[in-house]
Amino acid sequence: MSDQSIFAPLLPSDHLPPKSDRDDQEHAPEPHVILTVEHDGVRHQLSNGDHMGTHISEVDDNPYAFLGANRFDMPGSTTVDPFRNNTPTVEGVYEWLKIVVCLPITLVRLVLFGLALMVGYLATRTALLGWKDRSSPMPKWRTRLMCITRMSARTILFSFGYQWIRRKGKPAPREIAPVVVSNHVSYIDPIFFFYELFPTIVASESHDSMPFVGTIIRAMQVIYVNRFSPTSRKHAINEIKRKASCDQFPRVLLFPEGTTTNGRSIISFQLGAFIPGYPIQPVIVRYPHVHFDQSWGNVSLAMLMFRMFTQFHNFMEVEYLPVITPHENRKESAARLAQRTGHAVATALNVVQTSHSYGDVLLLSKALEANQENPSLYLVEMAGIEAEFHLSSLEAVDFLDVFLSMNPDSRGQVEIHHFLKVLRLKPSTLSEKIFGFIDVQKSGKITFKQFLVGSAHVLKQPLFHQACESAFTACDGDGKNCILEKEFGDSLMLSIPGLSNNEIGELFTLFDIDCDGKISKDDFIGCLRRYPLLIALFSPCVLQQICP
Repeated sequence: MSDQSIFAPLLPSDHLPPKSDRDDQEHAPEPHVILTVEHDGVRHQLSNGDHMGTHISEVDDNPYAFLGANRFDMPGSTTVDPFRNNTPTVEGVYEWLKIVVCLPITLVRLVLFGLALMVGYLATRTALLGWKDRSSPMPKWRTRLMCITRMSARTILFSFGYQWIRRKGKPAPREIAPVVVSNHVSYIDPIFFFYELFPTIVASESHDSMPFVGTIIRAMQVIYVNRFSPTSRKHAINEIKRKASCDQFPRVLLFPEGTTTNGRSIISFQLGAFIPGYPIQPVIVRYPHVHFDQSWGNVSLAMLMFRMFTQFHNFMEVEYLPVITPHENRKESAARLAQRTGHAVATALNVVQTSHSYGDVLLLSKALEANQENPSLYLVEMAGIEAEFHLSSLEAVDFLDVFLSMNPDSRGQVEIHHFLKVLRLKPSTLSEKIFGFIDVQKSGKITFKQFLVGSAHVLKQPLFHQACESAFTACDGDGKNCILEKEFGDSLMLSIPGLSNNEIGELFTLFDIDCDGKISKDDFIGCLRRYPLLIALFSPCVLQQICP
């Protein structure tokens, strides 16, 4: 299939009748469909003859029809917040009394924690001393020395109140299941698995610089990954393959959710553990509780540690599930293997699996920084958004930054006047159509998910970038590769007649990213990528390029 283009035929050749039928119709009159575009009550009818091969009829109020963008349907949503800790603060007389009673015990536990951490750290430093070739399996004598660190890890768990840990099932032999995956609830999870399995783990590059922790995970021959770097992710997958294929290395442990949840649901699985195609043993971790939720959600690490130290006992359950083997006879995809594994984990936990991802954690953090009353309103199940629109988590955070500047109310909704104020638009027929395009429920207010999906729907249209190029070319009348304010205003007048100089100036300032008094091509396209809905302002320019 040829690349899509604004100037290419809209009907691909594979949709045309057979050549013999076309020969019979050679002298038949070609049917025409008229493209009708209406801006501020002015109706234009365009027909480009043989130039486009076929034509479009647009009769509704869709301001993005010129891009081929139809009105969108909102993806289904869930009210589940998989990251919320249910006991972020100390509440109730019982909890306060327990803290008072446990304070002397807490001091003893702190001393025990510090001693265990120091012994483990020194043993690890000794095991790593003089070891140069860290890409090869750790020598046996160094591995034996790490047993001291593993016992130190168990002592740390004891100091946190995990005097006993209930286990169900057994770890499969390494030669049967070289890859282990687990749900991720707390920072306690990796400490337990370090003690229990001493695996190779996949961790963020930032962990290497953490005091004590960085040294210990280096001894685990950690596979570092930068989740925002495709090159780093590819390297990590190759390392998983290499280490999983060699019995001299420990098992490879991954937390495919990529972040911690509250354990009352699981979120989408990243595919890194499943791409190599090795048998996988799922493990589930539970933290049964009544008064103290041990999940690492919307609570600081210091508070979580303090609450753990001031409990009589903290409950933890670990269950090893049956090994899941890829279907060799039909070359099972990584996505299908991840789906089967996720289903096994969710079934064993008796929870649902949502489409949230680490991207939702970034959105939640952004909403918390902005002091939003209910940050959970800004969760959008990013895995589904990424799959449908190929929108990155960082792009979604940028869109949330724009949305939060629109002053959403306590329900996370924005009214049209705040929407127009941020986009520097005056009330007009076109601006109402832009808002109406996102307001799919026609309630007069929009949510962040509607704003995100609508913006992504426009941004990811195949013709979006070429439309930006055509709009810039049309605005840059004299071809000097920049747009001055007067030229910019003349172009805007085609879509919103009657703009004042101040209104034009505000929009010009929005597009002039580097504030040099002119809009370069980078400024123009950069602004439209941040505010893709504004491409509707230049539809007359784009259509003039198509039908001069």
